[in-house]
Amino acid sequence: MPLPKALGRFNRIVTNRIGRPLATRLPGFALVVHRGRVTGAVYRTPLNAWHDDRSAIVALTYGRNTDWLKNLAASGGGTMILSGIEREVAGPELIGPEGMGRMPAVARPILRLIDVDEFAVLPFVTPAPPT
Repeated sequence: MPLPKALGRFNRIVTNRIGRPLATRLPGFALVVHRGRVTGAVYRTPLNAWHDDRSAIVALTYGRNTDWLKNLAASGGGTMILSGIEREVAGPELIGPEGMGRMPAVARPILRLIDVDEFAVLPFVTPAPPT
């Protein structure tokens, strides 16, 4: 069951403004840059995200009816900034409970507690920069 929409609105107005600068640097966070479906405006949404070499995964704590997810799907992708590195991502692939296996062990009990069973996989279009 997704978190309440009122909490999502609060996060969009208050928490996201505070979290944007931190999300590009902190482990387990990312900043997703996406274009609005109707307005064409560019939005920057901080998210909890984990990644490997091929993709990032996001637990859909508010369900699949979120603007950032709809915007990425409509435009076929966007940009994600993880640990200070900017990567292009393709449109999201929605998966079910099998996504829990890609979550870090510390996050799984919390996600189970709030009944999260939907995840978005964001495949990377651009390769990782050399380390």
